[in-house]
Amino acid sequence: MAFALRPDGGDEDADDALAEINVTPFIDVILVLLIVFMIAAPLATVSVPVDLPASSAAPQPAPIEPVVLTLDAARTLSLGEAPIARSDLAAALDAATAGDREARIFLRADQGLEYRALMDLLNDLRAAGYLRVALVGLEQVSPEAPGAGSP
Repeated sequence: MAFALRPDGGDEDADDALAEINVTPFIDVILVLLIVFMIAAPLATVSVPVDLPASSAAPQPAPIEPVVLTLDAARTLSLGEAPIARSDLAAALDAATAGDREARIFLRADQGLEYRALMDLLNDLRAAGYLRVALVGLEQVSPEAPGAGSP
């Protein structure tokens, strides 16, 4: 048993102020909140229909001579400026990249296309051996950017 001498010589039986903080209730509350967030986080990821024509990401520097593949609203393919047939896609890409299957293909697609049309083209690119595909979109100008205000 420990004891302390009081400098004022007061009664030892007097109630002293408790100078300790009990953190057990605080830890209990934090653990309950942790469990609630662990259960609620997976429920927050739901599918929402989105329209993806523009991006606010900072533009990346383009290579000197990019390989640009375009799929327009009529589902016509163009490599650079030249239209190509879907059956000639692999041969045209091999010619444009000099057979380098690691070259990045910049894919431009009309925003009115069905998702299926874009997936079919990506499957054709995968079958041809080109796995590095970059999707090209419009740069979105934010209203806070300098010069974006009203005239």
